[in-house]
Order: sequence, then C-alpha cells, then structure tokens
Amino acid sequence: MEAAALSLNRLKLFYLLHLSQPPAERIIYRAIRRQQARKIVEVGIGSAQRAVRMIQIAQATVAAGEVQYTGIDPFEDRSQTDGLGLSLKEAHRKLKATGARIRLVPGSPEAGLSRVANALGKVDLLVLSASPDPQSLAQAWFFVPRLLDDRTLVFLEGAAFPDGGASFRRVDPAEIRQWAARPGRRAA
Repeated sequence: MEAAALSLNRLKLFYLLHLSQPPAERIIYRAIRRQQARKIVEVGIGSAQRAVRMIQIAQATVAAGEVQYTGIDPFEDRSQTDGLGLSLKEAHRKLKATGARIRLVPGSPEAGLSRVANALGKVDLLVLSASPDPQSLAQAWFFVPRLLDDRTLVFLEGAAFPDGGASFRRVDPAEIRQWAARPGRRAA
C-alpha cells in the first residue's frame, strides 16, 4: 500500500514538473525541486492553484512542516483589471489544507512587501506575478533585496504569449539591485 502511495506521489511530481498546464509555470516548479526551497513568497496569487502546486513540490523535497509560504494579493480589494482571484478566507482555507505554514498578506505588491519584507528575512524563492498596476510593482522592487541571499531565485511573469499564456523569467540579482535603486523609492 505504501509503495502505491509513493509511486502516485512520484507520478504527480513528474506531472507537475513536465506536463502541467500552463507550461510556463514548469520553470518555477523545477527550480523549487532543484533548490529544495523551503521558504516561498508569491506576489499575486490569483486562484492559488500555482501556490498549491509550489507547496506540494517543496513538500516532496523537504518535510511538509518546514515549508513556509507567504502570499501577497489584493484579495477582496481586487479590481476588475486584477482578474479573477480568491477572497482572503478562501485562499487561507485552500492553502492551509496543504500542511505548510501559511501567511497571507492583503494589499498591493508595494504595500504587502513593505509590511513583511523585514520580518520574512531571506527566502528561497520569490515569484512576482504580472501586476495590472505597474507602478505598485515598480515601487515594490525597493523591498525585494531584503529577501535575497546568494541562493534566492526570483521569477517575474512577463508578457503574455499570443495564445494567452504567460511566461516567467528568472531575474538576475544585478537587475534587481538596479530596479531597487531607481530614484523615487521611498525609505521603509
């Protein structure tokens, strides 16, 4: 019985890493597996499907209780342009069921990161979803270096593909420092 459960977990892990939809998210899933990420921050969780998958992959490489997930999202303050998403209560219920330590922060990218960046400390993975409010995302870069160390991986959702899918790219630390140092940043 235990062998069947183990093979099912391997099968699901294979699916997530190589066959899951949308294909653009696989780069993130593979990075979690390679990095053995324990501490994940996601800005813009939407339906939380990607969040659940990221947590599951992290739990496949480390003990379930060691995985920490922080999600920053507008939740109830989501506007029409923000797209579909969950309420704070729904997101908490869905993510808590994974068994990971969950922290949800309502607000824009800038407001959420400004509230938690110092308390979070260094993270293993930061995923920044495309934001309909580019000004808030631009201001949020000021807080990102507080979350980084030599091992941290940062992925930014970029322009959509013609078929409507999104793409993710890994952001170089030098690029992050450049964005964080732009004039007009406010001090924390």
